[in-house]
Order: sequence, then C-alpha cells, then structure tokens
Amino acid sequence: MKPKDLLSDFIEYLKLEKGLSQNTEKSYNTDIQKFLAWAEKADKDVLTITLNDLETFIRESTTGLKSRSIARQISAIRQFYKFLQIEEYLQENPAELLELPKLEKYLPNVLSIDEINQIIEAIDVSTDEGFRNKVIIEVLYATGIRVSELVSLKLSDIYYEEQMIKVTGKGNKQRFVPIHHNALHLLNIYIKEIRSKVIHDKKSKNYVFLNRRGAPLTRVMVFTFIKKYAKDAGIKKKISPHTFRHSFATHLVEAGADLRAVQDLLGHESILTTEIYTHLSQKHLRDMINIYHPRSHKKVTFPKKDI
Repeated sequence: MKPKDLLSDFIEYLKLEKGLSQNTEKSYNTDIQKFLAWAEKADKDVLTITLNDLETFIRESTTGLKSRSIARQISAIRQFYKFLQIEEYLQENPAELLELPKLEKYLPNVLSIDEINQIIEAIDVSTDEGFRNKVIIEVLYATGIRVSELVSLKLSDIYYEEQMIKVTGKGNKQRFVPIHHNALHLLNIYIKEIRSKVIHDKKSKNYVFLNRRGAPLTRVMVFTFIKKYAKDAGIKKKISPHTFRHSFATHLVEAGADLRAVQDLLGHESILTTEIYTHLSQKHLRDMINIYHPRSHKKVTFPKKDI
C-alpha cells in the first residue's frame, strides 16, 4: 500500500477509534505528512524503517523546536506505527522505544478575583454587543469551559432547572458542568432580550452566542475582545479566553475543592493534567507567607564570632 493511503487510513482510525480533538488530529496529520516526505526523500520504506531511522528523522526535523512540539511529533509517530501494527502491516513497532523529551514545567497565567472584576467592569454593557461579551466572560469563569466549547454551545445544552450546561469537549466527549445562578441568570437575559433580536439562518439558529450578522462567534472573536478589555482594565498579564479556565480551576483548588471534582469539571482525562493547579495553589500560599508573615520582611543578621 502507498504511504499516502496508509496516512488516509491512519487519520480515519484517529477519528473512529481514538476520539482525538480536531486540532490534535490535524497536528498528527501534518506531522506524519512531514515524516512520509522525509522517508521518501531518504529512500526509506515506512514498513521496514528502524528505530535508528526514526531517531535520525526526529533529530533532523526538530531543530529549534520547543520540547512540547517535539513530544507531539514523537507521539504522532508512535500512534502511526501502533496503528500499522494493529492493522498487521508490520509485526514489530520500531517507534515503541522512541524517548519523549523532558517537558519544561508550565505554569499558566491566572487572574485574581479583583482582576476578573476589573475586566468585567471595563465592558460597556449599555450596548448589546457589550452585554453579550460580559455574559461570555461570566460563563467562561463560572464554568471553566474551553473557548471552543463555549462557541459551540447550543440552546438545547442549557438546563435551567438543574443549573447545568452540556459541554462537548475534545474528541466530541460530552460532560455536564454546573453553572451558578448569577451566570445562568445573565445568560438567560442575553438569550431572551439580545440574541432574540439577531437575524440568523438555519445553521446558526441553535447556537447560543451569535455575532451581529447572526453567525456563531469564533474563538478568534472572543480572544480579540478579551484582550481589549484586559488592556482597558490596565492588566499587563498576557491573557486569553483560556486564562479564565485556569483562574476558575485555581480559585477552586485554593478554596479547598477536591482535585477529582475539578478534574471532572474541566473534562481532563488524567488527574496529572489537573495537578498543575495544585502547584499554582502552593505558589499562592508561598506568596501569602512572604507578604503577610510578620517576620518574613525582617532582615536576618548573624552575630560575629571571635575566632
């Protein structure tokens, strides 16, 4: 079978069997295309390639890339060869022993409660667009959902009596997320008094958040106005819609929420992903000690000893 046909079958396998997000699927597709082009140029058969060949490819193709990008590329190759093994194109998996690089620890930016309030207060809610944007930020912070989950939210996903929303996350996996009364009340006002005035087509009629032309909002639109409001509020941190997700989780952990519960709310497959927020919480506690402990600012001196 030709390499391009193997790639086509691999992508179909990712869609049907692995349930990966569209972004991950697209990245894997790009990574394997790059690998197949290298193999063709190097006159290597992908079905007889060796671990040494794969290590050569990784070394040649990842110069200047960050460790996370390298790790993703190695993961793509691992998945590709695991698929070939499952489909019995080969007996042994040459990518099985590929080593992932050590990832640098990444601590995301988090907004304080005061900073979130400052951003919300910077919005001109006298306009329909401004009120819609306020509701979006309230929902992002109230639920911790991703911006991709927010823009794909449907009217039928809102359960008012239960105070829950149904979220479609990565790999089309669905989960129910609680939303507190105040955010739900604002969401209801937006839908009844503002969204109802927007003319939309059949494709858009069930989406919650629409632009002035009646089309669903995009992630870029949300990113753009959040960046603007943060600047208007005088906040210097580099923030995005995802910052409200990080803030949501961090504030829950700081307040004593169970990590497993936070994992379920965020839709993380692994508790290891959620554990980043315990590190942020610990940093918060250290900062509190350094700022407020009565002896933390006292200059330490040692008496000189005669020798």
